[in-house]
Amino acid sequence: MAHDPAEMRAHYRAEGLDASSLASRPMDQFARWFKQAAQAAVAGMIFEPNAMVVSTADADGRPSSRTVLMKQYDEQGFVFYTNYDSRKARELAANPSVSLLFPWHPMARQVIVTGTARRTGRDETAAYFRTRPHGSQLGAWASTQSSVIRSRDELDAAYEELSSRYPEGAQVPVPPHWGGFRIAPLTVEFWQGRENRLHDRLRYVARPDGTWRVERLSP
Repeated sequence: MAHDPAEMRAHYRAEGLDASSLASRPMDQFARWFKQAAQAAVAGMIFEPNAMVVSTADADGRPSSRTVLMKQYDEQGFVFYTNYDSRKARELAANPSVSLLFPWHPMARQVIVTGTARRTGRDETAAYFRTRPHGSQLGAWASTQSSVIRSRDELDAAYEELSSRYPEGAQVPVPPHWGGFRIAPLTVEFWQGRENRLHDRLRYVARPDGTWRVERLSP
């Protein structure tokens, strides 16, 4: 296997993507592709198809990216949950513009979203929090996300203290500093890898009246 990045080449031969085959709304098209990605995950082709790269920028325009798990999608957008004191949440408070990327490489597909973030309501946050495994509920309290800590022992000690306070079966309160963001899309691009790097890129763009137009981008 070559270890020189310049020598690493994947040759795509996937079926093409044409505007005539797209759904009229981007979230319907996303539902089609996500269903196929989930099926590929069952077959062992993709790990965590709901993983997406979230890119934000601070008030000075400095970007940062990280991978999170999408926990819901509907006509209103894409939802993920996080600590509201984390770097991404603080950046979204200063600049709600955000980009999402679903990297389904084994299928030679990507979905790229640009949009605007807003917090989910507390009732919606609490409803989701109750579905999380007990350990994940404790973890939302134990981690002061994005802050500097002295050691792993500090994190583990915080978790153990919470485990003693809220043993398995006990109701863990929803942290006030933890909740969701919903990304309302402004553009949604569906990227299909093709031979000779002549990829298909079809992008939905929101119109002021709530409808969408589709444009093809050169690869």
